[in-house]
Amino acid sequence: MNKLFVIDGLPESAMRYRTGYAAVVIDVIRATTMAITAVAAGRQCFLAPSLDGAFWLASVLEKPILAGELDGDMPATFDMNNSPAELSLRTDITRPLVLLSSSGTKLMCNAMGSDAVYVACFRNHSSLSQELVTQGYPRIALLGAGSRGAFREEDLLCCAWIGEELVRHGYSPEDQRTLSILEQWGKAATTDCLISNSVDYLKRTGQLADLNFIMSRVNDLDTVFILSGGEVVLKTAAPHAWAGDAAACHHKRFAITHSNLT
Repeated sequence: MNKLFVIDGLPESAMRYRTGYAAVVIDVIRATTMAITAVAAGRQCFLAPSLDGAFWLASVLEKPILAGELDGDMPATFDMNNSPAELSLRTDITRPLVLLSSSGTKLMCNAMGSDAVYVACFRNHSSLSQELVTQGYPRIALLGAGSRGAFREEDLLCCAWIGEELVRHGYSPEDQRTLSILEQWGKAATTDCLISNSVDYLKRTGQLADLNFIMSRVNDLDTVFILSGGEVVLKTAAPHAWAGDAAACHHKRFAITHSNLT
Protein backbone atom coordinates (compact mmCIF):
# COMPACT_ATOMS: atom_id res chain seq x y z
CA MET A 1 0.00 0.00 0.00
CA ASN A 2 1.38 3.40 -1.02
CA LYS A 3 1.78 5.66 2.01
CA LEU A 4 0.88 9.30 1.39
CA PHE A 5 1.18 12.69 3.05
CA VAL A 6 -0.37 16.06 2.31
CA ILE A 7 0.67 19.58 3.31
CA ASP A 8 -2.16 22.04 3.87
CA GLY A 9 -2.74 25.31 5.70
CA LEU A 10 -5.33 27.41 7.56
CA PRO A 11 -7.37 26.27 10.59
CA GLU A 12 -10.42 25.31 8.53
CA SER A 13 -8.38 22.87 6.45
CA ALA A 14 -8.00 20.50 9.39
CA MET A 15 -11.61 19.38 9.05
CA ARG A 16 -10.77 17.73 5.72
CA TYR A 17 -8.47 15.26 7.44
CA ARG A 18 -10.50 13.98 10.35
CA THR A 19 -11.09 10.60 8.71
CA GLY A 20 -8.25 8.35 7.63
CA TYR A 21 -5.37 10.67 8.54
CA ALA A 22 -2.92 11.22 11.35
CA ALA A 23 -2.69 14.99 11.67
CA VAL A 24 0.32 17.11 12.58
CA VAL A 25 -0.57 20.65 13.65
CA ILE A 26 2.02 23.42 13.30
CA ASP A 27 1.99 27.09 14.30
CA VAL A 28 5.65 27.94 14.73
CA ILE A 29 4.94 31.63 15.46
CA ARG A 30 3.70 31.00 18.07
CA ALA A 31 0.98 28.68 19.39
CA THR A 32 2.54 25.22 18.95
CA THR A 33 5.92 26.53 20.13
CA MET A 34 4.13 27.94 23.18
CA ALA A 35 2.27 24.69 23.91
CA ILE A 36 5.34 22.49 23.46
CA THR A 37 7.46 24.81 25.63
CA ALA A 38 4.84 24.60 28.37
CA VAL A 39 4.54 20.82 28.36
CA ALA A 40 8.29 20.25 27.99
CA ALA A 41 8.75 22.18 31.24
CA GLY A 42 6.21 19.97 33.03
CA ARG A 43 3.27 22.37 32.82
CA GLN A 44 -0.25 21.38 31.78
CA CYS A 45 -1.49 23.08 28.60
CA PHE A 46 -5.13 23.30 27.53
CA LEU A 47 -6.33 24.77 24.23
CA ALA A 48 -9.14 27.28 23.85
CA PRO A 49 -10.98 27.62 20.53
CA SER A 50 -12.44 31.02 21.50
CA LEU A 51 -12.27 33.76 24.11
CA ASP A 52 -15.38 32.43 25.84
CA GLY A 53 -13.79 29.00 25.78
CA ALA A 54 -10.64 30.30 27.45
CA PHE A 55 -12.63 31.86 30.26
CA TRP A 56 -14.67 28.66 30.68
CA LEU A 57 -11.54 26.55 30.97
CA ALA A 58 -10.04 29.00 33.44
CA SER A 59 -13.16 28.62 35.60
CA VAL A 60 -12.67 24.85 36.01
CA LEU A 61 -8.91 24.78 36.49
CA GLU A 62 -6.94 25.67 39.62
CA LYS A 63 -4.97 28.92 39.39
CA PRO A 64 -4.60 28.82 35.61
CA ILE A 65 -2.51 31.17 33.52
CA LEU A 66 -4.55 32.72 30.73
CA ALA A 67 -2.20 33.24 27.81
CA GLY A 68 -2.59 34.26 24.21
CA GLU A 69 -3.75 36.80 21.68
CA LEU A 70 -6.53 37.63 19.27
CA ASP A 71 -5.57 39.55 16.13
CA GLY A 72 -2.20 40.13 17.73
CA ASP A 73 -3.50 41.74 20.92
CA MET A 74 -3.57 40.17 24.35
CA PRO A 75 -7.19 40.09 25.61
CA ALA A 76 -8.04 42.14 28.68
CA THR A 77 -7.63 40.23 31.97
CA PHE A 78 -5.22 37.71 30.40
CA ASP A 79 -2.04 37.03 32.34
CA MET A 80 0.40 36.99 29.43
CA ASN A 81 0.73 37.11 25.68
CA ASN A 82 1.33 34.13 23.40
CA SER A 83 5.02 34.32 24.26
CA PRO A 84 7.16 31.17 24.57
CA ALA A 85 10.15 33.27 25.58
CA GLU A 86 8.27 34.78 28.51
CA LEU A 87 6.75 31.44 29.45
CA SER A 88 10.17 29.77 29.56
CA LEU A 89 11.23 32.19 32.30
CA ARG A 90 8.32 31.42 34.59
CA THR A 91 8.89 29.05 37.50
CA ASP A 92 5.22 28.48 38.48
CA ILE A 93 4.92 25.26 36.48
CA THR A 94 2.22 23.85 38.76
CA ARG A 95 -0.20 26.40 37.28
CA PRO A 96 -1.91 25.07 34.14
CA LEU A 97 -1.77 27.11 30.96
CA VAL A 98 -4.93 28.00 29.04
CA LEU A 99 -3.80 28.97 25.56
CA LEU A 100 -5.73 31.00 22.98
CA SER A 101 -4.48 32.31 19.63
CA SER A 102 -5.92 33.75 16.44
CA SER A 103 -5.07 30.73 14.29
CA GLY A 104 -3.00 28.11 16.08
CA THR A 105 -5.41 26.98 18.77
CA LYS A 106 -8.25 26.99 16.24
CA LEU A 107 -6.21 24.67 14.05
CA MET A 108 -5.46 22.35 16.94
CA CYS A 109 -9.09 22.25 18.07
CA ASN A 110 -10.29 21.66 14.50
CA ALA A 111 -7.91 18.71 14.15
CA MET A 112 -9.49 16.91 17.09
CA GLY A 113 -11.16 13.78 15.74
CA SER A 114 -8.37 12.80 13.35
CA ASP A 115 -6.91 9.31 13.80
CA ALA A 116 -4.13 10.91 15.85
CA VAL A 117 -3.13 14.54 16.42
CA TYR A 118 0.53 15.46 16.88
CA VAL A 119 1.84 18.91 17.81
CA ALA A 120 5.02 20.18 16.19
CA CYS A 121 7.29 23.21 15.83
CA PHE A 122 10.95 23.80 15.09
CA ARG A 123 11.86 22.43 18.51
CA ASN A 124 10.77 18.84 17.85
CA HIS A 125 10.31 18.29 14.12
CA SER A 126 12.94 15.53 13.86
CA SER A 127 11.64 13.47 16.78
CA LEU A 128 8.11 13.89 15.46
CA SER A 129 9.21 12.73 11.99
CA GLN A 130 10.76 9.61 13.50
CA GLU A 131 7.55 8.92 15.41
CA LEU A 132 5.43 9.15 12.26
CA VAL A 133 7.74 6.80 10.39
CA THR A 134 7.71 4.32 13.27
CA GLN A 135 3.93 4.34 13.47
CA GLY A 136 3.62 3.86 9.71
CA TYR A 137 0.35 5.71 9.25
CA PRO A 138 -1.02 5.17 5.72
CA ARG A 139 -1.97 8.85 5.40
CA ILE A 140 -0.55 11.87 7.19
CA ALA A 141 -1.72 15.50 7.04
CA LEU A 142 0.88 18.16 7.85
CA LEU A 143 -1.17 21.24 8.71
CA GLY A 144 0.03 24.82 9.13
CA ALA A 145 -2.04 27.38 11.00
CA GLY A 146 -1.92 30.16 8.44
CA SER A 147 -3.05 33.72 9.00
CA ARG A 148 -5.39 36.02 7.08
CA GLY A 149 -5.84 33.39 4.39
CA ALA A 150 -2.10 32.85 3.83
CA PHE A 151 0.14 29.87 4.56
CA ARG A 152 3.06 31.30 6.53
CA GLU A 153 6.66 30.61 5.60
CA GLU A 154 7.74 29.30 9.00
CA ASP A 155 4.94 26.72 8.92
CA LEU A 156 5.67 25.79 5.31
CA LEU A 157 9.27 25.21 6.35
CA CYS A 158 8.41 22.99 9.31
CA CYS A 159 5.86 21.00 7.27
CA ALA A 160 8.39 20.51 4.46
CA TRP A 161 11.16 19.39 6.83
CA ILE A 162 8.86 16.67 8.16
CA GLY A 163 7.73 15.84 4.63
CA GLU A 164 11.34 15.37 3.51
CA GLU A 165 11.87 12.79 6.24
CA LEU A 166 8.67 11.00 5.25
CA VAL A 167 9.84 10.81 1.63
CA ARG A 168 13.13 9.28 2.77
CA HIS A 169 11.11 6.51 4.39
CA GLY A 170 8.87 5.64 1.50
CA TYR A 171 6.03 8.16 1.67
CA SER A 172 4.81 10.05 -1.39
CA PRO A 173 3.23 13.52 -1.69
CA GLU A 174 -0.53 13.18 -2.07
CA ASP A 175 -0.97 16.05 -4.54
CA GLN A 176 0.90 18.50 -6.73
CA ARG A 177 0.67 21.33 -4.20
CA THR A 178 2.38 19.19 -1.57
CA LEU A 179 5.12 18.26 -4.05
CA SER A 180 5.67 21.93 -4.93
CA ILE A 181 5.95 22.92 -1.27
CA LEU A 182 8.40 20.10 -0.68
CA GLU A 183 10.56 21.16 -3.63
CA GLN A 184 10.64 24.79 -2.48
CA TRP A 185 11.01 24.32 1.27
CA GLY A 186 12.25 20.79 1.96
CA LYS A 187 15.93 21.72 1.96
CA ALA A 188 15.51 25.34 3.04
CA ALA A 189 17.40 26.78 6.01
CA THR A 190 15.79 28.10 9.17
CA THR A 191 16.65 31.67 8.20
CA ASP A 192 14.72 31.35 4.93
CA CYS A 193 11.49 31.92 6.86
CA LEU A 194 12.58 35.40 7.99
CA ILE A 195 10.62 36.88 5.06
CA SER A 196 7.39 35.89 6.83
CA ASN A 197 4.77 38.46 7.80
CA SER A 198 4.75 36.80 11.22
CA VAL A 199 8.42 37.62 11.63
CA ASP A 200 7.77 41.17 10.47
CA TYR A 201 5.01 41.50 13.06
CA LEU A 202 7.28 40.37 15.89
CA LYS A 203 9.91 42.87 14.77
CA ARG A 204 7.44 45.76 14.43
CA THR A 205 5.94 45.12 17.85
CA GLY A 206 9.22 44.71 19.67
CA GLN A 207 8.76 41.02 20.43
CA LEU A 208 12.23 40.00 19.35
CA ALA A 209 12.66 37.75 22.39
CA ASP A 210 10.12 35.36 20.89
CA LEU A 211 11.75 35.48 17.47
CA ASN A 212 15.16 34.75 18.99
CA PHE A 213 13.67 31.98 21.13
CA ILE A 214 12.08 30.27 18.12
CA MET A 215 15.03 30.66 15.75
CA SER A 216 17.61 29.46 18.29
CA ARG A 217 15.76 26.30 19.30
CA VAL A 218 15.67 23.83 16.44
CA ASN A 219 15.51 20.15 17.38
CA ASP A 220 16.50 20.86 20.96
CA LEU A 221 13.75 18.48 22.14
CA ASP A 222 13.70 14.75 21.39
CA THR A 223 10.15 14.26 22.66
CA VAL A 224 6.79 13.79 20.93
CA PHE A 225 3.67 15.77 21.81
CA ILE A 226 0.07 14.84 21.08
CA LEU A 227 -3.35 16.38 21.57
CA SER A 228 -5.59 14.42 23.91
CA GLY A 229 -8.96 15.65 25.16
CA GLY A 230 -8.11 19.28 24.51
CA GLU A 231 -4.79 18.98 26.34
CA VAL A 232 -1.31 18.91 24.81
CA VAL A 233 0.67 16.12 26.46
CA LEU A 234 3.85 14.12 26.06
CA LYS A 235 3.08 10.98 24.09
CA THR A 236 4.61 8.85 26.82
CA ALA A 237 2.53 10.53 29.53
CA ALA A 238 -1.14 10.09 30.26
CA PRO A 239 -3.31 13.24 30.12
CA HIS A 240 -4.49 14.61 33.43
CA ALA A 241 -7.78 12.77 33.79
CA TRP A 242 -10.02 15.23 35.59
CA ALA A 243 -8.82 18.25 33.67
CA GLY A 244 -8.76 16.37 30.39
CA ASP A 245 -12.36 15.30 30.86
CA ALA A 246 -13.36 18.88 31.59
CA ALA A 247 -11.52 20.10 28.51
CA ALA A 248 -13.11 17.42 26.32
CA CYS A 249 -16.57 18.44 27.54
CA HIS A 250 -15.65 22.05 26.90
CA HIS A 251 -14.62 21.38 23.31
CA LYS A 252 -17.77 19.37 22.64
CA ARG A 253 -19.83 22.23 24.04
CA PHE A 254 -18.11 24.80 21.86
CA ALA A 255 -18.22 22.61 18.77
CA ILE A 256 -22.00 22.75 19.08
CA THR A 257 -22.53 26.36 20.12
CA HIS A 258 -19.58 27.97 18.32
CA SER A 259 -19.40 26.02 15.07
CA ASN A 260 -17.13 28.63 13.48
CA LEU A 261 -14.81 28.66 16.50
CA THR A 262 -14.81 32.43 16.66
